[in-house]
Amino acid sequence: MHVSIDEQACVGAGQCVLSAPEVFDQRDDDGIVLLLDNEPPTELHTATRDAATRCPALAIRLTES
Repeated sequence: MHVSIDEQACVGAGQCVLSAPEVFDQRDDDGIVLLLDNEPPTELHTATRDAATRCPALAIRLTES
């Protein structure tokens, strides 16, 4: 799985961080998503998919390999 984000679309809701804190974080100044791991290990795929599904701005893109 490859993860990419669209910082311009992000609204800082933080649902991604709650779902997959090993993969996502937020900037302190504005809450915009930070991608910590663009190729998460298999054991984090379910949480990463959940994070993408919960994103209200659809700012997370997943490419399954």
